[in-house]
Order: sequence, then C-alpha cells, then structure tokens
Amino acid sequence: MAWAGFAYLVAAVCFIMALRGLSHPETARNGNKFGMAGMAIAVITTIAMPSVLSYEWIIAGILIGGAIGTVIAQRIVMTALPQLVAAFHSLVGLAAVFVAAAAFYNPEAYNIGSSGSIAVASLIEMSLGTAIGAITFTGSVVAFGKLQGIFGSKPLVFSGQHMLNAGLGILLLVLVIWFCATEAPWLFWAIVLLSFAIGLLLILPIGGADMPVVVSMLNSYSGWAACGIGFTLANTALIITGALVGASGAILSYIMCKGMNRSIFNVILGGFGGETATGGGGGDDDRPVKAGAAEDAAFMMKQSDSVIIVPGYGMAVAQAQHALREMADLLKAQGVEVRYAIHPVAGRMPGHMNVLLAEANVPYDEVFELEEINRDFSSTDVAFVIGANDVTNPAAKTDKTSPIYGMPILNVEDAGQVLFVKRSMSSGYAGVQNELFFRDNTTMLFGDAKKMCEDIVKALEAN
Repeated sequence: MAWAGFAYLVAAVCFIMALRGLSHPETARNGNKFGMAGMAIAVITTIAMPSVLSYEWIIAGILIGGAIGTVIAQRIVMTALPQLVAAFHSLVGLAAVFVAAAAFYNPEAYNIGSSGSIAVASLIEMSLGTAIGAITFTGSVVAFGKLQGIFGSKPLVFSGQHMLNAGLGILLLVLVIWFCATEAPWLFWAIVLLSFAIGLLLILPIGGADMPVVVSMLNSYSGWAACGIGFTLANTALIITGALVGASGAILSYIMCKGMNRSIFNVILGGFGGETATGGGGGDDDRPVKAGAAEDAAFMMKQSDSVIIVPGYGMAVAQAQHALREMADLLKAQGVEVRYAIHPVAGRMPGHMNVLLAEANVPYDEVFELEEINRDFSSTDVAFVIGANDVTNPAAKTDKTSPIYGMPILNVEDAGQVLFVKRSMSSGYAGVQNELFFRDNTTMLFGDAKKMCEDIVKALEAN
C-alpha cells in the first residue's frame, strides 16, 4: 500500500501548510484551502483502501453530516463561532469514544487481536484515546454552555475540589492499568464514565475571563484524542493530523496563558488556585460617569491627530465592523491617523476580532497586537473602545482580589480621551466592573455599537 502512504504524506504536508497559513490574517484563506485539500486527500485515500468493503454507511454518514454542516454554515453568525468551535470539539471527543468502543467489541475488524486477547499496546492506545475523548466531550459541552450563556460565566468553586480532581485522576490511571491487564468490559465503561465526570469538573471551575484559553486547550485535547484512536486504527493520517492539532493547540494555549498572565497548569488542572481570586464585584455602581452623544464623539475624533480603535465582543454582537470601518475611512480622509489595537483574548476565541475586521476589509497594516501598540496609547489623542470590556479594565493592574488581576490589558486609560461604546454599565464577561468607566478622561457612549458608529458617520459627513 505504498500509494496510500504517499497520499497520507501529501495530506500531512497540506495540513502543515494549513497551520502555517492560518498563522497570519493575510495568508489565512490559503491556509484554509490547504487544510481542505489535505482533508479531501486523506478521506479519499482512506475509503479507497481495500479493507473498506461496504460504502452504504459511509455514504449515508457523508450525506447526513454534509447536510447538517451546510445548514450550520449558512445560519451561523460570527458571534456564535466560539460556541460552534466548542461544539465541534465535543463531537471529536465523542467520536473517539465511539471508535474505541467499536474497536474493543470487534477487534478483529481492526486487526488488533481478538475478543479477550487484544494486544496490550492497542489496549493502552484505546484506553488513553477513550479517556481524552470523553474528557474533551463533557469539557467542551460545558464550554459551549458558558459561551452560549446557558451556564453562568463565574467559576464554580467548592471546598476540596483540587483533592477531588487529583483523586479522580489517580483513579482513572488505576482503571486504565487494570483494564489493560484484564480487558474487562466494565472497566472500559468505568473509564468512559469517570472521564466524563473529570471533563465536567475540570471546566466548571474556570471563569468566563479564561474561556478563550479553554477553547484552545480543548482543541488540543481533541487532537490528542484523535491521535490516540489513530494508533488503534493504524491510520497514519489520523495520527499525524491529531498530533498536529494537539501540539498546535497546546502551543496556542501556552501563548494565550502567557498573554493573560495565567499558569497553563492552572487551566489544565481545572482552575487550580482560582478560588483565591473571587473579588472584583460586577454589581451596580452608583459612581457618576460622563455620558456623551455621537456628535460629541465625531467632534473629538475629527479634531485629533491620532485615534486607536479597540474592538471587543460588543462589536461582534452588534455586527458593527462595517460601520466602524466606514467611520475610520472618513477620519483618515480628514488626516487623522487611525489604528486598531487587538488584545489576544478579545472576543470569545483567539483571532475573533481579526476575523471580523478582515470581513470588513480593514487593512492588515492598521491592525496591531497588544505588545505592538500598547505603549502608543500615552501619545494618542483618542481611544475609541467599541464593545471591549475586561481587556481594558485597569483593575487588572491594581486590584489583587479581581478575577482578572495580572492579565495584561490594553493601556486605554493612558490616552488623552477615551470614548467607550457600550449598551449599559453592566460588567464584562468576567463579572467585573470596569474601572475605566469612571475615569475623568472617559466619555461613555451608551447604545447599540452599530447604530452609534452609523450616527458618528453621519455627524462626520455633516461637518
């Protein structure tokens, strides 16, 4: 089967090129094309193998899955992409459990032995793939629920949770060893159920502020689950693809944790130490704020030399990116320097804001990451914050009781004037009130982000 090995190698190269392309907005489209090409090659090669004797179920699965995927792709809105990604991760994990169960009950079909005498190496691969897949499934379901608003965004912390997680982890390891030694069916399902419970307990204690890291981490888990099952199926493409996804997801999680001043081990172990940061408060605040209108914002920005725009999830919800770009174009036409500042965890998933701005055809050379632009706020006349909250909160630098303490933020408060577009005075996703609202140089622009930008555009055109 030399031809299959060569085809899988080509697919692997395509996947590597896909990851490289997705590392930058300008090459992301080509990266997606490489990924689709690699997946098509891998799928066609797999179903063309002589070991595939019946195509009825394969065709039925392709048609059903393709139809569901088409409907989702047509109906999904940009703001729901993080939830969609979490849901997809859960399906990958559940698929790994199903494949492992099929291999366990019919090992002859997978050439890993016979019932009661499966090779030990295959049992190890099977049990690890099952455990990681089950943890990924329930963890991703919780992440989906938090992102969708079904569950609260606050961490669910209780006394002794770390000891419980550690105990369950040790018990899972014991069950895996016992299963590999005895091949008992009840142990297989005990591993599945225990892993389901661990997935819940690992993600529930993690708060909304860290949810982008969780999505990335679950992406890594889904890759390792696929890799483990790839060994069980002796499928080279699945092993390579799973390893690529697992490794890249782990690296991205580490980078995000570093950018948020979080410990990667805290996230992996289920918010270890998170119970110490419970302050910050997100309730009502009676302190006065300065409110303004679209005309005020238009005048201030038109009179300035430089404006930095800070987009956040509120912009995504309002679908305001096109109106925002029109506003920026008018300012640039009047000689104002306009740039965009992107926090690594703005939105609900990595790159969320970059995708939205690219959709509105914002030039890539105007978009800067936190470390590239943060020092420029002090020399900027106006910072225009549209829907961003936690990533601009000065409490992250001053309030040690805050859940977001230690997270690097955009130094918006250093700008000459801050225009903050928000529907209300409600707290951000982390449940923390933003101290920036009450600063002397902050003007709140209350209302829908899209309508506010459209009104500012009208005011700029009228003057």
